[in-house]
Amino acid sequence: MPSGLTIDAMTEQPPFWGPDFTALSDEDPEIAGILLSELDRLRGGLQLIASENFTSPAVLAALGSTLSNKYAEGYPGKRYYGGCAEVDKAETIGIERALSLFGAEHANLQPHSGASANIAAYGAFTKPGDTVLAMSLPHGGHLTHGSKVNFSGKWFNVVSYGVRSDTELIDYDEVLALAKQHRPTMIICGATAYPRLIDFAAFRGIADEVGATLMVDAAHFIGLVAGKAIPSPVPYADVVTFTTHKVLRGPRGGMILCREEHAKAIDKAVFPMMQGGPLMHGVAAKAVALKEAATPEYRQYAADVIANAQALASGLADEGMRPVSGGTDTHLALIDLQGLGITGTQAEERSDAAGITLNKNAIPYDPQPPAVASGIRVGTPCVTTQGMGTGEMKTVASLIGRAVRATDDTEAKAVRAEVSELVAAFPAYPAD
Repeated sequence: MPSGLTIDAMTEQPPFWGPDFTALSDEDPEIAGILLSELDRLRGGLQLIASENFTSPAVLAALGSTLSNKYAEGYPGKRYYGGCAEVDKAETIGIERALSLFGAEHANLQPHSGASANIAAYGAFTKPGDTVLAMSLPHGGHLTHGSKVNFSGKWFNVVSYGVRSDTELIDYDEVLALAKQHRPTMIICGATAYPRLIDFAAFRGIADEVGATLMVDAAHFIGLVAGKAIPSPVPYADVVTFTTHKVLRGPRGGMILCREEHAKAIDKAVFPMMQGGPLMHGVAAKAVALKEAATPEYRQYAADVIANAQALASGLADEGMRPVSGGTDTHLALIDLQGLGITGTQAEERSDAAGITLNKNAIPYDPQPPAVASGIRVGTPCVTTQGMGTGEMKTVASLIGRAVRATDDTEAKAVRAEVSELVAAFPAYPAD
């Protein structure tokens, strides 16, 4: 806090610290207009992208602060630039909050994204050419788990596991057999489109049996872990990587948790191996989000996210859309549209026309190419943040059902009108 400035004084007349919309609108009305249009978009439709959420105004304030100006290569107390005393405090607070919230031994808040965090994990535990066992992209894995167009598929020998055709659940017998056959240096569990809980103890046992490092990519579900709504991977994993947005409701960015024995390797893999100066406004915003996630209110939110996802999946099943694996244990549901005779692309486009934002998604054993897909992915972080509950999810399912079947503008407009009425009752970033 600046010398001589008290909290009380700041509430009476806040000091200059960053965001000033009037200044932006005067200097660059084009960009200012886009900010307002995006807010209108968020408020005017249903946001069902599983990897998105609405950060709090406090998180946004930290993101828009003068901390954005500071270079701070290195770590608290060991920087390569002067003038880092204040940003050191912010990063240290964030680290302490992460350790407390997740029960971890070491935390690194500097990765710019989830993909950056994953690159750092590869850098700490593997070398190019090593064998890595990870979930296949068509079965729910992420690009960084071995896609041929990604660094992971270009630099590593990636062996992929998937889900059973009968249950659409991870085939742990296959994982064990592949691990014994290929002896991977690292095993990755975690996914971007898998709606069920993952048996971290089983993965730990498999990793130990073949002498592999266990990495958990918890990007999608770490917010549920923070809210004590699902089991934590931290006790089982050598390293846990994740994004700080999605259910966690923080800024767009990444984070890494690991065992103390791996702390030096992880920190060196983030800086200087993988990136230079951290984004200190982002680090501060992560600290704010971690404080919010440690509250009873957030725990209730995390539980509500799951309840809403389950209600939405059930409602979509009633609309003739099959939930993959029979439902969900998390914040997202993967929906098979083949029973309706429409593709994921068609469903995404028709939903968008009706004011419903979701994404097409491949399903396991999908007969369609990924760019078309036979499914959609829906998530409930945003609508739960807005205050919607299971009753509203039944309404949302009905609206989606009508939207994806709509073949003319008349029905799409009718659905959009009802969407507008629903979100008006639960506004994103309410003015009051």
